[in-house]
Amino acid sequence: MIQVYGIKSCGSVKKALTFFATHNLEYTFHDFKKEKPSEEKIASWLWHVDMKKLLNTQGTTYKKLNLKALDLDNASKQEWLYKENLLIKRPVVEFGEKVLVGFDEEIYKGVFL
Repeated sequence: MIQVYGIKSCGSVKKALTFFATHNLEYTFHDFKKEKPSEEKIASWLWHVDMKKLLNTQGTTYKKLNLKALDLDNASKQEWLYKENLLIKRPVVEFGEKVLVGFDEEIYKGVFL
């Protein structure tokens, strides 16, 4: 089963959900605003994807917290991901042993179709 993590108002999440619906792929959606991913879940994502891919350095939360000025190492960045789940780039999609971050239609076609 496909597991999708994000927030419904995010453009990339909307594109991913539309992709799954268009191709009649079943998925379960986990809303970051209603259910915060566990530290274990975030750590498991980091086994599959690089911190640079998972940490959203372009988003409002990152800028509001002024994290760039702190010059954080990866362990510190991971701690911030645990505290502020809106720092996670969206969507995060789990499918079997794969973890995809963000929406790229060509990658999705290769993985899911």
